[in-house]
Amino acid sequence: MQTKGAIGIFDSGYGGLTVLKEIVHQLPQYNYLYLGDNARAPYGNRSFETVYQYTLQCVKWFFEQGCPLVILACNTASAKALRTIQQNDLNKIGPSKRVLGVIRPTTEVIGNYSQTKKIGILGTTGTIQSNSYLIELEKFFPDIKVFQQACPMWVPLIENNEHHSEGADFFVKEYVDALLNQSTAIDTILLACTHYPLLTDKIKEYIPAHTKIISQGEIVAKSLGNYLQRHPEIENNCLKEGKIDFFTTDSTADFDNHAAYFFGKKVVSKHLDLLAE
Repeated sequence: MQTKGAIGIFDSGYGGLTVLKEIVHQLPQYNYLYLGDNARAPYGNRSFETVYQYTLQCVKWFFEQGCPLVILACNTASAKALRTIQQNDLNKIGPSKRVLGVIRPTTEVIGNYSQTKKIGILGTTGTIQSNSYLIELEKFFPDIKVFQQACPMWVPLIENNEHHSEGADFFVKEYVDALLNQSTAIDTILLACTHYPLLTDKIKEYIPAHTKIISQGEIVAKSLGNYLQRHPEIENNCLKEGKIDFFTTDSTADFDNHAAYFFGKKVVSKHLDLLAE
């Protein structure tokens, strides 16, 4: 008989906290265990194999803590590692457990937001190069035309708390212009990185007023609620004490300081030394 555990929420750093924030808002009854692999962040420019190895190591740690379900609240990990873990590793490391990502639930609904059938994707280099959104959107909305733009400077700006600076405006405008120059008919822009909601106000300054900006937090939270309803065998193994624990592979002081921006309230984390394993 499987013991009950928290729902695991994984990210390469802080961005997944924007997803966790919405999940806790919609599903406050569950226990959550958050891990930010800050010591090895960012994942966006790393190879598929490296991201896969890092993500798999963290998923194994979640399973060791008793988590019946792990959400990869990181677009790069979802793009570069999720499918391999689901297909090749899950049967060996946790056949009764599940690992889910943020790309599929987003692509299942994002097409409904667009009137022009033209959607723009802003993401990390790794997410854009993987073409995961193109592939998944084709399954659910074959009539949608997708335009993509990598934004390699955005995560460093946000994680160094420079996203409110004038210097950030240069890089926000550069990438947004590069996306919109691909098509004037784009009416919906997906922020395909969980860091990017912190740049929403700046992004709005450089797009037409009618253009929708879609963040993933609410979509993923709603999808998780539906998933748990459809899978009682997983839901029954989720602890329901309303408790949240935070871990980081880097400095807890730095994590707690930055995490408050993403999570919207004070965070107290514990250190996890994965590098020594």
